[in-house]
Amino acid sequence: MISKRKKKILVLGGTGTMGVYLVPELADMGYQVNVVSLDNVLSNNPSITYVQADAKDISFLHSLLQDEYDAIVDFLIYSTKEFSDKYEMMLSSTDHYIFLSSYRVYADSAVPIKEDSPRLLDVSDDKEFLATEDYSLYKARQEDILKASKYDNWTIVRPAVTYSKFRYQLVTLEANTVIYRAMNKLPVLLPKEAMPIYGTMSWAGDVARMISRLILNPDALRETYTVSTAEHHTWEEIANFYKELIGLEYITIDTETYLGFFDPSHARGARYQLMYDRCFNRIIDNTKILYATGLKQSDLMPLKAGLKKELSALPKDTVWSRSTISERMDEFLKGR
Repeated sequence: MISKRKKKILVLGGTGTMGVYLVPELADMGYQVNVVSLDNVLSNNPSITYVQADAKDISFLHSLLQDEYDAIVDFLIYSTKEFSDKYEMMLSSTDHYIFLSSYRVYADSAVPIKEDSPRLLDVSDDKEFLATEDYSLYKARQEDILKASKYDNWTIVRPAVTYSKFRYQLVTLEANTVIYRAMNKLPVLLPKEAMPIYGTMSWAGDVARMISRLILNPDALRETYTVSTAEHHTWEEIANFYKELIGLEYITIDTETYLGFFDPSHARGARYQLMYDRCFNRIIDNTKILYATGLKQSDLMPLKAGLKKELSALPKDTVWSRSTISERMDEFLKGR
């Protein structure tokens, strides 16, 4: 009797925020999962194989795709030029290509946000902004490349802010600042303009479940989904969750002072992230993804419970280094 071949999934960049939950989820669903990452990871699961390599390397990618993958989940970050050079190779090598976009493509429009809500790329009148390769813009441009292609075997997913193992955001701050300052009993400085604005943060385990149920789903082909919870809170409420869970104190300051904490090389990107995302009310209508996956909002992790789950699982010996942002916050506080 000939055994049926297990379907094979290739996950590019599969050791990051969402991949750490998606990869075992796919293995549990019966797939053979191959993961390419810059990290050196060993697998104790016969259904999961890790390869340490640069999947952006064209020659390596070409060789990799000689294997027959039923689906590809692509978590890599590309410039628009890089994506233009690679997308056709991937689409022609698989039955289903999952492209990671972002909810940051959405403009500041009426809430709740739906998949057909206006995108910044299409409606912004900020010419200086539109001339950049900001994350929100190049993701939208790459979406357009897929939509204009001759292929029908793609699905676009747009996660909201997603928290996970070692990934904890607060406004535009990341874990290396948020957790370091909490552990060292130092306050974070946050832009007062963002505090009353609604943000949406999804647990990576839920986002992984959503994506896993889109893979090889014929109804998901040539579709776009905002893979997110519908739960939302002001950034002040989210800051207070961190305060209750790990004792993080915060002080609000003006926006320009806050942006001054970022390296000059990242200052423009930090400004756009703050002004064109975190200062927009991000309230999501996730009806489409729930319908496609059979999930319900009540199945999804509440934000406070999810943060508690991830933060309580942090290894006690984890060392968080002092970031440049933290150094500048300390200098500011000394001068007050």
